[in-house]
Amino acid sequence: MELGKLEKVELRAFWKKEDRDFTPWLVTEGNIQILSEAIGIDLEVQSHEESVGPFRADILCLDTATNHYVLIENQLERTDHIHLGQLMTYAAGLDAVTIIWISPRFTEEHRAALDWLNRITDDTFSFFGIEIELYRIGDSPAAPLFSIVSKPNEWAKSVKKTATTQSTNERSILQQEYWSEFETIYRGVRQLD
Repeated sequence: MELGKLEKVELRAFWKKEDRDFTPWLVTEGNIQILSEAIGIDLEVQSHEESVGPFRADILCLDTATNHYVLIENQLERTDHIHLGQLMTYAAGLDAVTIIWISPRFTEEHRAALDWLNRITDDTFSFFGIEIELYRIGDSPAAPLFSIVSKPNEWAKSVKKTATTQSTNERSILQQEYWSEFETIYRGVRQLD
């Protein structure tokens, strides 16, 4: 049996501009489904080029399992500080809790920034770094490949949530004991009067 050779296709050969070519391609139902499958979240596109004050967010989706907003920010070159700032601005302006940054190449610093955001936020928020590549075999149409380079660590977040809940429960018990003792002493003082 003969096998074909997998060839990488330059993104710009298929999508010249991010806003005119890539974003409209991604928001179609079949293509957003490919991204949904890659990250394990069922996405439903709400809008693209969504206004956030004087700025425009690339894509706003809904996580159909939670009914929370998902922000998708795209770029067709390696990650940069400008897009990292845009992620934060758009997420705040759109009240998004899942943030997806798509790029053909993540720098270590930007991947580390997403990992850090996943570490310091509670389990409500999720930050994904997704690298996109295009491949074809022979004369076949190009096919996208979404690869996760950064994602929330659900185990770490669940441990953090459990520790926070446990700490809160312990504090509540101590407060209840304190006020119960205070009430006992107060009643004793009142009886002396």
